[in-house]
Amino acid sequence: MSRTGARERPTRERVLRPLRRRCPGCGRPMRIRYENRRTLIRLDGAVRLRLKIRRCETDGCAFRSRPFRPEAEGALAQPEFGLDVIALIGRLRHRDHRSVPEIHALLRARGVAIGERTVTNLLDRHDELVATSLADQASQRRQLAPQGRIILGIDGLQPDVGHEVLWVLRDGLSGTVLLARSLLSAAAEDLAALLAEVAALEVPIEGVISDGQRSIRRAVAAALPGVPHQLCHFHFLREAAQPVFEADRHAKKELKKQVRGIRPIERAVEGRDDAEATLVRGYAAAVRSAITDDGRAPLAAAGLKLERRLEKIARSLARVAQKGAARSRRGSPSSGA
Repeated sequence: MSRTGARERPTRERVLRPLRRRCPGCGRPMRIRYENRRTLIRLDGAVRLRLKIRRCETDGCAFRSRPFRPEAEGALAQPEFGLDVIALIGRLRHRDHRSVPEIHALLRARGVAIGERTVTNLLDRHDELVATSLADQASQRRQLAPQGRIILGIDGLQPDVGHEVLWVLRDGLSGTVLLARSLLSAAAEDLAALLAEVAALEVPIEGVISDGQRSIRRAVAAALPGVPHQLCHFHFLREAAQPVFEADRHAKKELKKQVRGIRPIERAVEGRDDAEATLVRGYAAAVRSAITDDGRAPLAAAGLKLERRLEKIARSLARVAQKGAARSRRGSPSSGA
């Protein structure tokens, strides 16, 4: 959608100057001839950039009249938006699996003036930057050469159903992402081509770790014959613990049925600000917090966690009841006689 409001006004200014002072062609000093101004939208607000531009004015120089912009400009910004905004969009999309409307809403909540279509454009820019950074095989060889081998992990990430799958190939020893690319299919032939690109780094691949997806197993067998291929421990444990996790999920559902009468109790103390009403609202909030925490297979069992939390709340209520009964006995007429 098109812009419906005014562009955010910058609240501060930053001046950038080129580090290069001499012309790379003739070696003569270059003067600052003019400046460009641009507004950059960052997570911490809008910034006015004043860019000082140098030019060579030597007759006959191959670089005469060519503008030399500040080197720091590319490290701060893409057109209009800062790299911090682009990095956050990529993290929300690929790590947190957020949709474009959700990312747009989160950015707007942080005060970033941005349109939903711009979020999509910046997400494409993020993927381009990642692909560019990972395409430098020479630097990857220098980084991996001291360790002498690669333990390759491969997995696919799909932010939304029906969209492209982002395949990530990562070295398990150094944690370096070696290749990241979106594919429309998960065919063994396409995955084998990705594995061949990593093999071209000429650093020995001594093992592969992945889930049990059939196309991945076939791709590894075709592209890396003889290389040991092991299933990921997390995926293996998750599959093995699935029956227990299902039983825990059922237990959580039954426990939640027993604490669904919170709202009528809260209504009973609405409009009151005495100690009893404050206590009731506090315990109601504790119960709501306890039942809204979901687990994640295989190690975070939500049912067991809910049971522990409800037991703590029940013990606390029992202590409150005992203290109330003790005060009632002390204050009764028989106790004062």
